[in-house]
Amino acid sequence: MKKGIQIFLGLVIVALIYVIADMIHTPLKFEQQLKERNAEVIVKLKDIRAAERAYKSKYQRFTNDFDSLINFILNDSLEMERKLVDEDDSVAMAQLKKQKKQNIEKYNLAVIDTIFNPRKLSKEQIENLRFIPHTNNMEFILESGEVDKGNVKVPVVECRAPYKAYLDTVEFRQNVINLIDDKVNNFGQYAGLKFGSMEGSNNEAGNWED
Repeated sequence: MKKGIQIFLGLVIVALIYVIADMIHTPLKFEQQLKERNAEVIVKLKDIRAAERAYKSKYQRFTNDFDSLINFILNDSLEMERKLVDEDDSVAMAQLKKQKKQNIEKYNLAVIDTIFNPRKLSKEQIENLRFIPHTNNMEFILESGEVDKGNVKVPVVECRAPYKAYLDTVEFRQNVINLIDDKVNNFGQYAGLKFGSMEGSNNEAGNWED
């Protein structure tokens, strides 16, 4: 009888040790996953932002259509300018002031060769820009439009990836719930990563840059 009680108590102690270890280990694993997956999502958000800014520079608006954005990256070009004189040369500078237009050359450069420099993205990587990492091909939420700013129409864009889309909501279900609740109810922030805002121009700032 006494031996049976000792065995039972031993099993209880082992179970308690396991529970306590899991309570400590799980949040650490979740924080590591959050850090790693956030980093992957941010890389894509930055690339989408770079493409949207280039698109706007040519068409004076943003796009909310990934097909249009990807086609723009793969097949379109941007007009660039190059000065034909050395600005450090005082003689050349004097000529530049007199003949400013004649000393600037305009040329077109493929978008794909411009906006991601010094990185080089493959066609497949560009075609997959729309998809949030660690999802079953779930797309980033992409919106664009205009807002009134002093009787002037200002183009705006917003691109979002919710936490619940790319974090493990099975193993870390409660951790994800707590993270979302904290962001929304305690800080009044978006529960995920995003850049831009449909409410007003913010220079396409990313919420990871705060």
